[in-house]
Formats: sequence, C-alpha cells, structure tokens
Amino acid sequence: MSETRTRKPATPTPAERARSITKRGGKAALLPSSEISVRVAPLLHHVHPDGSATVLLADDHPLVATAWQAPRGELAAVLEIADPTPVRLREPVRGLLWLTGWVRLLHGDDARAEVLRVAEERPDPRLLDAGHGATVLKLETASLVLADAESTDSVDPAEFQAADPDPFCLHEDSWLRHLELSHRDVVGLLSRHLPEQLRGGHVRPLGLDKHGLRLRVESADGDHDVRLAFSQPVTTTEHLGKELRRLVGCPFLAQQRSG
Repeated sequence: MSETRTRKPATPTPAERARSITKRGGKAALLPSSEISVRVAPLLHHVHPDGSATVLLADDHPLVATAWQAPRGELAAVLEIADPTPVRLREPVRGLLWLTGWVRLLHGDDARAEVLRVAEERPDPRLLDAGHGATVLKLETASLVLADAESTDSVDPAEFQAADPDPFCLHEDSWLRHLELSHRDVVGLLSRHLPEQLRGGHVRPLGLDKHGLRLRVESADGDHDVRLAFSQPVTTTEHLGKELRRLVGCPFLAQQRSG
C-alpha cells in the first residue's frame, strides 16, 4: 500500500532569499568580536553581489580606533541584517541574515574606489560623507547564515554570488502594504482557504516572491505563516497578476510553518 505524501511547495533557495534581503537593504548591526560588546549601527551598509560588504562609521566611533590598533588592521566581525515585515506586525522582523568575516579600514584610493563601487550599485547621498566625517570599512565575508519564515540555513558564499534576488523583491513591500490598506476584501477571500483552525486569527500580508504569496496569521496561540503557492514560477508582473487572481478564486494552499 503506497503512502500519500503532501508535497512541499516550491520556495526560493536560501541563497536567493539571502540575495533578496541584501537587495532590499534592511536594518544592519555590526557585531565586532572584540572588547567592544555593543551592537554598532552603521551610518550606511551595502552588501555586494559577491557577499562582501561596505560599512560607513563615524570617524570618532570607538570601533574605528580599535580597528586601527588591531593586528593587520583586521577585526573578526558579524554584520547582521534584519528584513522588516512590510506591514506593522507584532513580530516586526521576517528574516535575519548574518555575514561573518573580517572587517578592515580602507584609506585613500582604496576607500574612494570602494565608495564608487557602492555608488554604482546603490547611489546614496550618505556616501558623500566618506572622508568627511565617516570612515570606510570593508567586510570580507567567510560564511553566511539565513533565518527566516521558511527555514534556517547556511549559505555558501559561492552560492550567494551565483544566485539572483527575487524579481519582485524591491516592489513586494509596497504592493503588500497596498494590499493591506486598500484591499482587505482580497485578503478576506484568501483567508477563506486557510486551515480551519487558523480562520479566527488576524490575517496579514507577509511576503511575495516568484513562487507564491505568504500570509501571517496572528492568533491567540501564536503566529502562523502560510504559503499560497503559484501554479508555476513567475517573473513578470503580467504573470504575477494572473497567479494572484487564480489564488483569490481557487488557491492551492500549503501551510509552511506554525510558530
């Protein structure tokens, strides 16, 4: 007698999800492995496609002086990037990415070249502060760890570099906020297809990617994340619209995680 198994819905790979988080930017904290035990909030951070990261700190920050005095001018450090939820939820972070490696100060031409490299990928007026009250640091990443609603995974730097961000990662937050604020009727239609035990909770938009739509159900017994899978991966807004209309009419639902 054969056993029937529920097929897990397709999701972006951990490397793709990590690339999407870094593409969106998020909120960063630098955690140096030194006598300074506080979490350092950079003036600016940017993760490059190769997994390395550029960080700006104020010239007078104690970590800058510590790096000056470190052997070889390098410090072991972790750059933590938090991926906030698109709407206000009681748990406001939907993913965390940790990049572990060695951070060092850049000077002169090296600092200017690094700033220009960031500007090509992400023009930001704060880059103008480099050399004028802000110091440029470079994180050479040795390992990455991702924890989000899908799973917790180690991400090889080579896999990170080879992966592409989700095609909708820069637009999903504004789209989901619009869904929350202006189309609660659509959210209500989607919620009719939740498992019966979750239908009394508060249903909120959580995420959108090429494989499906994610909802969070806030209920008295905790938060529950549900993925509504698309029939196939989508890469254009036209195909995305078709899949969303299909979900509203007759969604294929798969519960991803309960917490």
